[in-house]
Amino acid sequence: MPRVSMYCTAVCPYCVAAERLLSGKGVVDIEKIRVDLQPARRVEMMERTGRRTVPQIYIDDRHVGGFDDLAALDAAGGLDPLLRDVSRQSTV
Repeated sequence: MPRVSMYCTAVCPYCVAAERLLSGKGVVDIEKIRVDLQPARRVEMMERTGRRTVPQIYIDDRHVGGFDDLAALDAAGGLDPLLRDVSRQSTV
């Protein structure tokens, strides 16, 4: 499986929705980076993504964006191939 990481907070409904969508795609392990508990990680997130809102999702080193971006990618048929391609690359 690809390495999936998500900058998130404890009370973010979009974070929960993103996790649910990814889980439905078979992603079983999501590294959650809690920016509400670690303010320095929020600064890191903003520097990496140029965005201030959570969630911010990465599949391996690819920034997917927030929940709306993830859902749009899935609706366009781009999420499954990305997960499949990344998964294949990590096993080679």
